[in-house]
Amino acid sequence: MKLKTLTTAMILATVPMTGAFAAALDRSGQSIAAFLQPGNYFETGISVLDPDVSGKDTSGNATGDMAGDYYFPHAALKLQLNENLSFGLLYDQPFGADAEYTGKNNFVASNSDGVLPGTALTGGLPVVTGTPNGTLPNGTPVIKHPVTGAPLAIALGTPISGNTSVEVDTQNINLIFGFQPTENWNLYGGAVYQTIKGNVSLRGSAYSLYNGYDANIKETGDAGWLAGIAYQIPEIALKASLTYRSEIDHDVDVKENMPLINSMGALLVGSGAISQAQIDAIKNADGKTTITTPQSVNLDLQTGIMENTVAFANIRWVNWKDFAIQPTQFGALSKLAGQMLPALNKPNGFNLVDYSDDQWSVTTGVGRKLNDKWAGNISVGYDTGAGNPVTTLGPTEGYWNLGLGAQFSPTPQTFIAGGVKYFWLGDADAQTGAHSAAGTFNDNNAIAYGLKMGYKF
Repeated sequence: MKLKTLTTAMILATVPMTGAFAAALDRSGQSIAAFLQPGNYFETGISVLDPDVSGKDTSGNATGDMAGDYYFPHAALKLQLNENLSFGLLYDQPFGADAEYTGKNNFVASNSDGVLPGTALTGGLPVVTGTPNGTLPNGTPVIKHPVTGAPLAIALGTPISGNTSVEVDTQNINLIFGFQPTENWNLYGGAVYQTIKGNVSLRGSAYSLYNGYDANIKETGDAGWLAGIAYQIPEIALKASLTYRSEIDHDVDVKENMPLINSMGALLVGSGAISQAQIDAIKNADGKTTITTPQSVNLDLQTGIMENTVAFANIRWVNWKDFAIQPTQFGALSKLAGQMLPALNKPNGFNLVDYSDDQWSVTTGVGRKLNDKWAGNISVGYDTGAGNPVTTLGPTEGYWNLGLGAQFSPTPQTFIAGGVKYFWLGDADAQTGAHSAAGTFNDNNAIAYGLKMGYKF
């Protein structure tokens, strides 16, 4: 079985057409398939994801669809400098998030949101954000029963409004050099420049002391690296590649706002539970926050299985288990809360976002040339997710998907390809950063569309 080079390239170009609704913050899959195309090659494209993710909070309230639509472009230029050296410039948006809660639930702020349950420190009364209508003999503001006048809750009198939301964007520029000692082998490596920025808002009773918390992550860029090896037998369309990407440390400036810290701090200081110095230390906590985007490994395989037909597979591992975000003031408050509240059992504090498992994903399928101008493929994908329970900012655990793609080549050098994937998203239990139960999300789905154009020269 011998496949012509043109036929092979035409079939394979239909494969990477859409991004994925992957575990944690993973988006693009970080493919380097364009760099391994024969000769000189250029492509550009865009993927669009339309997820539908909803569930119920621990009070049984419906969350509505909290997952936002998003798109991410990509582009690649590969130059074969001579028979032994090649160069590639690849652009993509590897990680990201876009979500917002609406309606009436524990992720949307309302009057009298619960902040803390009743404890000995509060005389057994719960603490809420509402406006007081009375006071205790010691002057503590409270909400009283409208008929009996009995105190129902301590009221902080701090109005909180808005919805829980998150938006994270990253961009990658990859500069890759390849060395081909023979026709069959390709050793490659290079530098990766990555930027990251984002915004997070926590609202509603699910977040307790953090109700009203905002974090703005200023765009920052830092560098990492990649390295890999590829083997091919063009005559039978056999190609295998293994690519490692390093983690990238971002020391970012995070502007934080915690509106409950003053009113809650005054209550705790007045009760003698903590000192004003401890509250001031949280409010004045400053310094860089380190966000480390994870290391990953991609294994790509393909082979001809009959004339004009190839089978392909991608296996991807991403080290989400070691990923965490803990902004400075958020972390300082988490340590104090973890020490004061035995039920949390977190004396060392907790993170805004973290994951319990690494992500594994597999995509496999078949591509076929139909005639001189048309080709198509079908694929099936599986993603393990990054652990369950999951963060409320991304409450799904992995997926199954089914993809279809088609490509039209008006000339031997040019093509336009499009594809669609349908995702069955995994059920998940959502939790806050303190690992407190917050809700359940079941029977969700997503659909992705992709469009790509390529030119061989």
